[in-house]
This record gives sequence, C-alpha cells and structure tokens, in this order.
Amino acid sequence: MRTELYPTITPTHSGHLKLDDLHSLYWEESGNPEGIPVIFIHGGPGAGASESSRRFFDPSFYRIILYDQRGSGRSLPLGETRNNTTPHLIQDLETLRDYLQVDKWLLFGGSWGSTLSIAYAEHHPARCLGLVLRGLFLCRPSEIDWFLYGMKTIFPEAWQEFSGYIPASERSDLLKAYHGRLLDPNPAIHMPAALAWSKYEGACSSLMPNEDTLNSFLDPVVALGLARMEAHYFSNNIFLPDNFLLENLYRIQQLPIIMVQGRYDIACPIVTADEVAKHLPEAEYNIIPDAGHSAFDPSLCRELVKACEKMKTLIP
Repeated sequence: MRTELYPTITPTHSGHLKLDDLHSLYWEESGNPEGIPVIFIHGGPGAGASESSRRFFDPSFYRIILYDQRGSGRSLPLGETRNNTTPHLIQDLETLRDYLQVDKWLLFGGSWGSTLSIAYAEHHPARCLGLVLRGLFLCRPSEIDWFLYGMKTIFPEAWQEFSGYIPASERSDLLKAYHGRLLDPNPAIHMPAALAWSKYEGACSSLMPNEDTLNSFLDPVVALGLARMEAHYFSNNIFLPDNFLLENLYRIQQLPIIMVQGRYDIACPIVTADEVAKHLPEAEYNIIPDAGHSAFDPSLCRELVKACEKMKTLIP
C-alpha cells in the first residue's frame, strides 16, 4: 500500500463562491473529475489550505476538492469574523457541495479540520462517504485551556514568548488579551499579535523542530487568518452547545472512519482521540508512536496516505 505523498499537481478548476453579502469562498478541484469526491477540511480555524494539501490523495482515483473557510486563506475578506460561526461553516460545506454537484464526499480533516468534519458529518451524515481524521480536537474549554496554558509544560520557551507578548497585568486571561488585539482594525496592533500567536502554535506543532513548518505559520496571511479565527471561535465556545460533538457521535457510527493520532501531539493531545474512539468502537484508530501534531511529520504523513488508500476499499 502506498505510503508516500503523491506528486505535486495543479488545480483543474478553481474560483470564488459568493456565500452572502460579505463572504466569498475560495475553492479548487484537481485529480480525477469522475473520481470519488474527497474534500480537504483545513485546520485552525483560519489556517487555510495549501498546495501540499492535495498530495495525500491518489489523483487517478479521487476528485480532490480544497477550499478555504470563511475568513481564511484565499477566501474573502481575510480575517472577517462577522457572519462567521460553526453553523455558517457547516452550511458553507453544503453550499459548496451543491455548487459542485457532489452527491456524497469523503471528509479529510486534521486538528480543527477534524472538529469541523465531525460537526458537518453529525448534521449531514447522509452526505458523507466516510471520514479520515487526524489530531482530533473537539474545541472544548479544557482543550482551549491546554492550548493557552498547558502547552507550556512541554514548550516553556515558546509559551514564555507567547505570553510575554501580553503585559503582565493581562496575562491571567490570555485569550481575552489576544482577542482584543486581534480584532483591532489597526494592522499595527493586530498583525504583531497574530504573528506572536501563530508562531507559538507553529513552534508546538512538530515532534522535531521543523523550520519549514514554523515558517509557514509566519506567513502573514496564515497568521492573521489563524490567530483571529482561533481567538474568535475559542472566545465563543465554537458557537455550539457544550459537548455537542461528543454527545452526537452516535449519528456517524455507521460511516467508515479512520482516525490517525500522533502519540506526541502536543497541540491536540491524544486524550481527545482516545475519548472519541471509545464513542466510535467501529472506527479504525491508529496511534502513531513517533509523531506530533503536524500532518507532515513523516510517520504521520505516511499513515494519512495509507488511510486514504484504505478508504478506496471501505467507501460504499
């Protein structure tokens, strides 16, 4: 079974889909136009998709769909928090699916992408062929608190820089302090805050130091979308009732699901994947012993490609 990324490919179609009077969503397609549709649901929220996101999938078998969520990447306007909630993002997937004339699709999502994949699948299980999930994250208060404060137990120097950006008098509530700065319309205020937030996340995302990964988090478009959207969603409990995602996993038990979790994922610790696995006993749950959070940690990357290959045999 193939384990390495597929070669670089270019989109065959792309465009912007108008969602409302404010938001326009970037989408693209590559691979086999007659193939099994698979949609890459990026992380963050706010990180956007990248060219390398296409490479997990066999382009001769899959119709590969990438898009950037509201406020992220190439969607417009970048960093816009108005009309931007999880219910909006779920509906956006339905709008895109209808626009592309897709009946059902395979969902591939990591980190926040796993959150949104689960949320969408719970609302629209009949539109899902299956799910490949990585670095599982339910965005609960305990997980948000870990991101803001707990990761310092493993990455104290990165956390000291992250927290040190905020004056000492405001450090008891880092989310509130960052949120206020990130929503400030003045780039001289929101961009340094965005870069500090994004640098912290990037520094904690790989098992081994990875300069390419860290540099990707320092791209201004990535940093602004990521930091602003994360602070926005984290401050609003992702706009869903408490524990909604875990309590509704029964809605997707019948779907083929493969979960791939790095043992040493610090950004999204394995305890969440373990909890989800207990609620989805029929799902395949693969713990990768030498991987962190990043989908491009070598062993995690290999397992994600393998999962997409295995899905060829599991999709009904």
